[in-house]
Amino acid sequence: MRVSSLFQANWRNTPAGYLARFIILSVLSVLSGCAATERVTDYFKGGSDNAEPPNPLVEFRPLINVIELWKKNNGVGTDEQYLKLAPVIVNQRLYVVDSVGSVGAMDATNGKRLWQEKIAESESVDGKSGWFRGGDIQITGGPGYGENTLIVGSMEGEVISLSAENGSELWRTRVTSEVLSAPQRASDIVIVRTIDGKVFGINGENGRRLWIYDRTVPPLTLRGTSTPAIDSGIVVAGFDGGKMAALDVRTGKLLWEISIAAARGRSELERMVDIDSTPVIVDGTVYIATFQGHVAAVQLDTGRILWSSDLSSYAGFSTDEQNVYVTDENSHVWALDRFSGTVLWEQEDLHARAATAPGAVGDQIVVGDLEGYLHWIGKTTGEFTARTRLCKEPIIAKPIVVGEIVYAYCSDGRLAAFTYR
Repeated sequence: MRVSSLFQANWRNTPAGYLARFIILSVLSVLSGCAATERVTDYFKGGSDNAEPPNPLVEFRPLINVIELWKKNNGVGTDEQYLKLAPVIVNQRLYVVDSVGSVGAMDATNGKRLWQEKIAESESVDGKSGWFRGGDIQITGGPGYGENTLIVGSMEGEVISLSAENGSELWRTRVTSEVLSAPQRASDIVIVRTIDGKVFGINGENGRRLWIYDRTVPPLTLRGTSTPAIDSGIVVAGFDGGKMAALDVRTGKLLWEISIAAARGRSELERMVDIDSTPVIVDGTVYIATFQGHVAAVQLDTGRILWSSDLSSYAGFSTDEQNVYVTDENSHVWALDRFSGTVLWEQEDLHARAATAPGAVGDQIVVGDLEGYLHWIGKTTGEFTARTRLCKEPIIAKPIVVGEIVYAYCSDGRLAAFTYR
């Protein structure tokens, strides 16, 4: 296992780094007291950081002209919790939520705000139930979209459904733990994945719980969960421990379960094979990636593995008609043949820059990085074709592509639209 990759200079902006900080600070504070904690905190702040630095930006001759169509500030963004609060776009409307519960809709063509609301904090049910928490509600998952509704999840395990027309609350319910991925809605069923290994089926009209699928969570995991994908009445969900399951969307019945990667090694760190990337379903094939494991193609109706490539990723990937584009744990970007898994090229010059999952647009792919840059890479060659900067903070969410337009969301709340020629 490449343990050093967990502690590269970009660790603060990765789920692995977030988890490593939490574990080390917790353990040292117990064993050695406050003084040890302060010394370690200083290290994490950069006082004595001797980890591998991110690759400097390489020089190249631009081959395309990137055009910024518009840029807007949208709330406080995703704070410092590695939250992939990626916007969702439907019918030329962009829906965006920030970590303190501000939700809004924007015209995707010009960035004009259509409406904005603040999700109300929970009220106490019996004076001591824990539903009430002072201050802002902490949104950690979403937004998801379906049937003209938005769905978000909170740190406290609340799932909240909102009208996509004006942001008014329709219902809220509680699940068993924090929601870090975007809830999904298929017809009248909302699917929610929680960090304690559960998948919930919830009535989309009233928030009533319909079913639960539960898997054991390993002792050590990355901070993040895979967003379930839904296709043809089947929910596909990835889990910590390298398992992927297919469930009936209405009943939660297990249709099949397979292991994409097996845990190996002596330590818990070595044995982490989490699935944190979102499955992509194309023409009856599920594409999935695991940390310290594999990228694989799986037949949707049977669970049969069609091909598997030894590649570790938690950022995720995208596809087009021919290829799969994936960002690995070292921030290298790869192109694989969609039908065989054959490696077509690898772009290594973003090493340790915490590159996002690629977005595929035209003959280009686009990734963001820890310094707010967007890197444009030719699909055929794997070479850089352009670079632009959205912000000076990390870009964590995968760029969204609709037609020939790329929408990028920075962790400081800035949202912009780009195209190229």
